[in-house]
Formats: sequence, structure tokens, C-alpha cells
Amino acid sequence: MRTRKMKTGTPMPKALACGMLEDEGRALFLVRRDEHGTERIELPCVLVPSGRSPFAEIKAEFARQTGIDGQVHEIILEGRYNAGTRKRKIWVPCLVFQVTARERRAKPSGGFSGFRWLPLEEAKKQRLGRNAEWLLRSHASLNLKP
Repeated sequence: MRTRKMKTGTPMPKALACGMLEDEGRALFLVRRDEHGTERIELPCVLVPSGRSPFAEIKAEFARQTGIDGQVHEIILEGRYNAGTRKRKIWVPCLVFQVTARERRAKPSGGFSGFRWLPLEEAKKQRLGRNAEWLLRSHASLNLKP
């Protein structure tokens, strides 16, 4: 009989929380450059561990990643995110919160090389980062307000 060993120390993720700041039908995406120099886009997001609030986590992380002091509102889009590996998948919900802010000029944190304002349909055609792959599986279309 084979016994299964469990990894300890790392809490299981509960969800991926993302913040979507809209402006004239476009959403703010952060640009990350990988080790090969390829630029990939993703929404400001954070992996939420069990026992933590997705709302509180994205509120703090959105400000840190974008440099914009935004107000987080309700969930406007849901999807599924693979928090595991491509071989061993762990599906968790992806919750996209609406964010409003007066400031539209982002100052991305050190992990990002820049930002872009893109319509959601155009963003799906770009190279996506690991945290944004859920966009391709999302069947719901989101009509951004002009």
C-alpha cells in the first residue's frame, strides 16, 4: 500500500483576487518582462490563502502593485485559475473586483516593467502572464463602461 505525503508549511490558496480599473472601455493591465525578454500582461492580482479575505488582500495589493490608491467595489467577473502546476492542477476561483480611482497614471512596482490600457477583448489576444491565463477560459464577456 502506498502512502501519500502531504507538503506542509504552505497554506492552500483559496482564490485569486484581481482588481480591474476601467477607463473609457479599457482596463489597466500591468506588463511583466520574463527571463527571455518577452512582455506579458496581467491584471493586478494576489493569490489569497485560506482564512484571508479576498477583498482585503486585493485592496492592499492593488495599491502596492499599481501605485494607485483605488477604491475596491463588488465582484464583476468570475473565472477559474490553476494555482497548481500544468501537470498537477489545483483549480481555485478567480474573483475580479471593480476598482475606481481618480488617478489614472500607474507607477508599477519593481516586479513590473510598465502598464497598458487595453480593451478586454484586445487583451485576450496579447501574451498573457501566468496570473492572467484564466482570461482565455473566461466565457463571460464584460462590457466596460465608457
